[in-house]
Amino acid sequence: GLSFADRPHAPRIAPGWLEQEDHPLFAQTRLQLEQVASGQRRSFDLPIHLHGTPFQLRIWHEIAAIPYGHTRTYGEIARRLGSPGSDRAVGAATGRNPLCWVVPCHRVLGQNGALTGYAGGLPRKTALLALESGHTPTLLPPLSASDTPPHSSQAACALLP
Repeated sequence: GLSFADRPHAPRIAPGWLEQEDHPLFAQTRLQLEQVASGQRRSFDLPIHLHGTPFQLRIWHEIAAIPYGHTRTYGEIARRLGSPGSDRAVGAATGRNPLCWVVPCHRVLGQNGALTGYAGGLPRKTALLALESGHTPTLLPPLSASDTPPHSSQAACALLP
């Protein structure tokens, strides 16, 4: 998964996890994260396989389809999936997104466009939305080699066995 390791609900590394810092997927993910953070890239091209309930998968696929620089509300996503009134269930599924940034849940807003919860924290959500709207964010420093440990304050990527 890909998550902000300093957040309370960040996944913990499971026993038996095999650390492979030299795995090509880590380098590819790091490069694409840096490119997105610097505004050089607008989408990710990574091999992903999401695991979740059928409802969660529908939500995450809908979120993944939100174009760069655009937003949707939880209610809009619920209506698009034929489940009007299930805003809270959409919010719960969004909060369980295992691939923050790649599945851009920061693009999902509350009713009337209100800035609401984000697993990476509202300051990061604000910065990501500012980046996508052409403003210079101040909370997305580039990733460096010292940020490699999965529990760094930057986005951390882990390959699970």
